[in-house]
Amino acid sequence: MTTAVTTTADAGNAPDATPHANATRSESKPKVHVLRTLFKSLREYKKPSLLAPAFVAVEGVLEIVIPTLMASLIDEGISGKSMPTVWRYGIILLCCAMVSLFFGFLAGKFAAIGSAGFAKNLRHDLFDKVQSFSFTNIDHFSTGSIITRLTTDVTNLQNAYQMIIRMGMRAPVMAVVAWIFSYRISPSISFVFLGAIPVLGVGLCVLAAMVHPIFERVFHTYDELNNVVDENLQGIRVVKSYNREEFEDTKFSRISARIYRDFVKAEKVMSFNMPLMQLCMYVSMIVIAWLGAQQIIASGNSAANGLTTGDLTALVTYAMQILMSMMMLSMIFIMVIISRASADRICQVMIEQSTVTNDDAPVTTVADGSIDFDHVSFRYSDTSEKPVLSDIDLHFTSGQTIGIVGGTGSSKSSLVQLIPRLYDVSGGDLKVGGVNVRDYDLVTLRDQVAVVLQKNLLFSGTIKENLRWGNPDATDEQLIHAAKLAQADEFVSEFPKGYDTYIEQGGTNVSGGQRQRLCIARALLKSPKILILDDSTSAVDTKTDQLIRGAFRTEIPDTTKIIIAQRVASVQDADTILVMDEGRVIDQGSHDELLKTCEEYREIFESQTQQGQKEDAR
Repeated sequence: MTTAVTTTADAGNAPDATPHANATRSESKPKVHVLRTLFKSLREYKKPSLLAPAFVAVEGVLEIVIPTLMASLIDEGISGKSMPTVWRYGIILLCCAMVSLFFGFLAGKFAAIGSAGFAKNLRHDLFDKVQSFSFTNIDHFSTGSIITRLTTDVTNLQNAYQMIIRMGMRAPVMAVVAWIFSYRISPSISFVFLGAIPVLGVGLCVLAAMVHPIFERVFHTYDELNNVVDENLQGIRVVKSYNREEFEDTKFSRISARIYRDFVKAEKVMSFNMPLMQLCMYVSMIVIAWLGAQQIIASGNSAANGLTTGDLTALVTYAMQILMSMMMLSMIFIMVIISRASADRICQVMIEQSTVTNDDAPVTTVADGSIDFDHVSFRYSDTSEKPVLSDIDLHFTSGQTIGIVGGTGSSKSSLVQLIPRLYDVSGGDLKVGGVNVRDYDLVTLRDQVAVVLQKNLLFSGTIKENLRWGNPDATDEQLIHAAKLAQADEFVSEFPKGYDTYIEQGGTNVSGGQRQRLCIARALLKSPKILILDDSTSAVDTKTDQLIRGAFRTEIPDTTKIIIAQRVASVQDADTILVMDEGRVIDQGSHDELLKTCEEYREIFESQTQQGQKEDAR
């Protein structure tokens, strides 16, 4: 199911679409199990994710065995002055080191595959989820927020996941096995390690409690930063036209400085992690050396009587391994703290349920282009005090041409966006082809309702590729025919490469009027039963506008055509014209009827007529 793909532009930025289109939802904690939600994205990467810790465990055990072999080499080979014993243990140590290296390589390989694959699937699932959203859902998240979640947040989770499946297994395995081996050598000394663990645990918990709120704030600021960048790049022509570069630079610097300050504050707190680790490590080493020296002296360096020099060497090595394992766990802990906020933010998108869904047994055929608004009302959210549309009761037969005029903010766009279910009605019933729009299969409905929204958006690619958004299987002849109907063929043919001309992202290398005509041609290729033009000819001249409407009358007479326009000339030939104000239809009728009965319509017409006469006089 898609939303944006079935339309020809993004309505989120329409002036009288959603008044809070870029507002960011209050980001509360998700009410589902975060790990369960995230791990659904593992899928085919479960096997590498399980193999990585398995290989790490083998690597860790082999590294723990090495100090014991070293102790035997010292006591039996060096102290016993036996070169054959030295060679034997040396070869065994070399073999253990090589096998450990091999398993470490495999662990790193599968950890990289598992984490990178997890991030790939997670990005895909996030993007796919956003594609399934209705406009109501999209209004909950700003553009910058979604970009941050798809990039920074997913990267944080990828790094954390890789550390968990590799270091997260290595550290506890090494710590536990090393402690067991040290206990076999000297039970009394082995308990020194256990004394350091609670100190580290309490310290890390305190650091986590202090830092987590800071990282949450940082990621919200990242959203604002992305919004500023997106707004600046989208409006770069306006910025340069008004010489506002310095203002935009100051605004960006201010938000960037907030991120800097929060990160510095977080890093200052987290910097206590290393001193805490080193304190525990050095204190443990001192205690082990003191106790070990006493036991060696008491035993006379005899294995039969107690501790030996080789045993002390092994204990020191085990101490280093245990404390290094604790350091690894602290690094993982830090990464988990950072990624925890990212995980919550990603889950907020993943658990968001589209407000527009298919019925259990949806209707898959649209009979005709008739439209019935039966006392329809609409609000953008349940908390809105005032409805955007109130008591809309309209009935149009298939093939009619309907014009809609009204002032800015009169909810003209909101009205037509209900027809393809870009939003759902809040009250009343809306029918297309005699069937409630909620009962249709979404793809079926939107295939039969072509919408050219206020913001005309072309995608990077050739003109052919852009037009085929309307019909992927369209032939070149069909492309040219649709372009001729939209009065686009003339200027396209003048390009050196014609329909193979490359369009930059957003259509920045063509004029506004050319973008509008290409978008209309794209919509016509769908062969829809309903065609909605939401102020989609505002950038073309009056003559071209007239030619487009004339082509509609002769070429697609059975298609219901809804034309929203600021110019009365664009709708005066319509079968019915609606005059809207503050979310209500205040009058309807033909052009001549409205001139007699509707004061608002007459004022619009006269003001535009007088303006046209002044321009002609010049």
